[in-house]
Amino acid sequence: MIATRKLGELTVGAQGLGCMGMSSAYGVHDNDAESIATIHRALDLGVTLLDTANVYGPETNERLVGRAIADRRDKVVLATKFGIVWGDQGAMGTSPMGARGDAAFVKESCDASLSRLGVDHIDLYYQHRVDPNVPIEETWGALSELVQAGKVRYLGISEASPESIRRAHAVHPVTALQSEWSLWTRDIEPEVLPTCRELGIGIVPFSPLGRGFLTGAITSTADLPADDLRHNLPRFSDTNLDRNLAIVEALRTLAAEKSVTPGQLALAWVQSRGDDVVPIPGTKRRTYLEQNVAATEITLTPEDLARIEAAAPAEAIAGARYPEHLARAAGR
Repeated sequence: MIATRKLGELTVGAQGLGCMGMSSAYGVHDNDAESIATIHRALDLGVTLLDTANVYGPETNERLVGRAIADRRDKVVLATKFGIVWGDQGAMGTSPMGARGDAAFVKESCDASLSRLGVDHIDLYYQHRVDPNVPIEETWGALSELVQAGKVRYLGISEASPESIRRAHAVHPVTALQSEWSLWTRDIEPEVLPTCRELGIGIVPFSPLGRGFLTGAITSTADLPADDLRHNLPRFSDTNLDRNLAIVEALRTLAAEKSVTPGQLALAWVQSRGDDVVPIPGTKRRTYLEQNVAATEITLTPEDLARIEAAAPAEAIAGARYPEHLARAAGR
């Protein structure tokens, strides 16, 4: 069993499980039995924080997670999200990303998620993106009412600016911030991370393996299914791929010295960022889950950390994190 960590007042396993890829974004999703077995294995290993959202699928991922935990709800810290809306009736990654945070939508979304998940409460409910057209005080007032009603235990926010985090926290305590953080995405470090630590907010990094790139398994976009989200991300473009692969090769050399994989080394780096950090690497296979969990046992010395960061300096990463139609909704 892995160790536990604290997100604010919420105790969870030191590593969580991102469930999005079981139902959307990364190609073929035709093996629910293996996905459910992966969730069960995660719980057996002490991975208690399961992360989903209403837009994953859309909606099908919440139903899948609900089926997986139906007979073991008491072992789970269940996190889901609301707030993203896709323009033009498009799919994830291919159409403009928008956000809704009006009070009516908050309550409607929560009730719908509870129904799909088959539970009577959500342990950690995130505002997935901040709505620029609705004062965050309205959104968080509605979220606070959900806590008072017993439908939600704790509240979180995702991909938010320091100002939005502070304004939300002034209405109701923010338990966790979920944002992308890995060796090739360090955007939260200058301002967002200090804000969270000042306020006692836990950090839940998503894509801690660089959307799988830092594992070394992706050497060409030709390796990816046609409907894979990563075809739309600048860092995976032909223009940027070779530069980024050089970073993975440098990590591979360091990982070999410790008899671990490059992905495990990259994940151990994220785990080392603090006791308030609980990454949620995503997988739909037990084999990769077990590799990820093993990264919690890797000890990195100050020398190790210096060599890892020299191998993957933030300024060396080629390409933006998101294309423009997705980037507009992040960091509000």
